[in-house]
Amino acid sequence: MRSLLALISCASILAASSAFAETRVFIIANQAEGYGVDQCLAKGEKCGAQIAHTYCQSRQFAQASSYRRVDPDEITGSVPKSGANCSHGHCDEYVAITCQR
Repeated sequence: MRSLLALISCASILAASSAFAETRVFIIANQAEGYGVDQCLAKGEKCGAQIAHTYCQSRQFAQASSYRRVDPDEITGSVPKSGANCSHGHCDEYVAITCQR
């Protein structure tokens, strides 16, 4: 009976630890570079999956769980609406990549 209780306890600890896997969201500038990479990420298209995955791996994360365009209003106080990020009325766009360990 004790071994069954110990087995159940170990299983619940392992399940809980996997539920708390480390997740981090990276906000990056969506800079048009002429290759269409930025559009894949910003529009959430399938072609962005490999890019997001590679980005996460370059930061020692195992995988990208999501990627999407972020409105500057969603980013708390760190992105100016005009000025250095805007030229000729066109501001940079931003992409959020969610990475998991």
